[in-house]
Amino acid sequence: MKIRRILATAVAAAVTTPVVFLSAAPAFADTKPTTSPSQKPASHEDDPEDDMPSLEELKAAVALAQKEYDEAVVDLDKAKADLKALDKDDHPLKAAVLDAKKAADAAAAAKTAADEALAKAEKAVADLPETATDEEKKAAADAVTAAKTAADEAAAAKTAADDKLKKASTALSDASVAASKVVGLAQKVKKAASEKLDEAKEELAFFEEIGEECTEDSAVKVALSGPKTLTAGKPTVFSLRVTNTSDHALDVVNVFANAMRQPAAGEEIDEETDFTKLVIPVEWSSPDVLEWTSFTEEFDSIEVGKLAKGASYDVKLRLTVDAKAAAGKGTVFAYGEYENNDGSCGIGDDFANLTFDILAADKGHKPEPKPSETTATPTPAPSATTGGNSNTTQQGGSSNTSTNGTLAATGANDTLPLGYAAAGAVALGAGALVVARRRKAGAQA
Repeated sequence: MKIRRILATAVAAAVTTPVVFLSAAPAFADTKPTTSPSQKPASHEDDPEDDMPSLEELKAAVALAQKEYDEAVVDLDKAKADLKALDKDDHPLKAAVLDAKKAADAAAAAKTAADEALAKAEKAVADLPETATDEEKKAAADAVTAAKTAADEAAAAKTAADDKLKKASTALSDASVAASKVVGLAQKVKKAASEKLDEAKEELAFFEEIGEECTEDSAVKVALSGPKTLTAGKPTVFSLRVTNTSDHALDVVNVFANAMRQPAAGEEIDEETDFTKLVIPVEWSSPDVLEWTSFTEEFDSIEVGKLAKGASYDVKLRLTVDAKAAAGKGTVFAYGEYENNDGSCGIGDDFANLTFDILAADKGHKPEPKPSETTATPTPAPSATTGGNSNTTQQGGSSNTSTNGTLAATGANDTLPLGYAAAGAVALGAGALVVARRRKAGAQA
């Protein structure tokens, strides 16, 4: 789909040109990093979102695609009718074949009769008695000559009739082949038009699904905390806190989270990169959902539910890097959104992302099994309740800083984790980039 391709392009920009991404997709940062002298400012053409179609354009595209499909259906029906008409006796080409066939049959019969007359005349000459007069012999010879002339003329007529029948049959056959090709082409045109129409309808439905009514606000804040390192193959728990900073209760609050391994040094990243290979599986649990729960395309968010004014809700995130993964770095990413019963809604105006080191698994030991699905133990929640930066003591005595919203403008290294987190949203089918579109649309309203 075009919209999703545009969003995916934004992700490619995020991981290859982070400055462009942050200026083009405000869903993931409020503050653009300062452009250093060596960095080229992003132009209007560099913004993938600039190509995002409007609702009116999508509706017009559906109408046009419908018109083209309807025309393709009419053209196909006509092509089929033209092909079928060639089988009818009143079609000029079919009538010509039938007439030529009759003429050829008549010519064949005339030739047969002429050949028989010639044979009879020749037999009469052969059967003349020795007593036949000169007049009788001459009459018999003249009869042979006349019969031979008639036979030659009948043979020529038959050849001409056969040739006319062949040409008429060829013309009908060629017309049938041509009509069949037209039908085939019309079928392809109809199929292409149908696919175009389906895509246009899907684009429109997708646009209407993500909507334009929600805007950015600070009602929902998220904060992340967790260890600075994790070991491949060993489940590691991080803490997430979502807080209602508005002056009223929020009826439905959802939080989105995903995690990615950052590519190894020198690994090429572009729009063709398969980000699914870099995704770190994330599971979550909460006081209301004790079992570790996986994110899926269908269930891509943590359903916090109603959140009172000033209240916070703590969630645990469990990350498990593939045991075969090499040492490197990774990022966990989260943001929130809300919707009220009165139809109002909003998306948090900042995000939380936390970068950590990944240690290679000890080859001498097997990966640790995941903790029991039903005995998840709560971990210390982030101390910050506003979604801002916080320094929280973690398990094992380490400390880490959760980053929310504003990134330091120190170049690509600070923005890359954000790009990979966004890429993870696309790879997982999650809602992060969908919200990017919705938030930008709302901001422009």
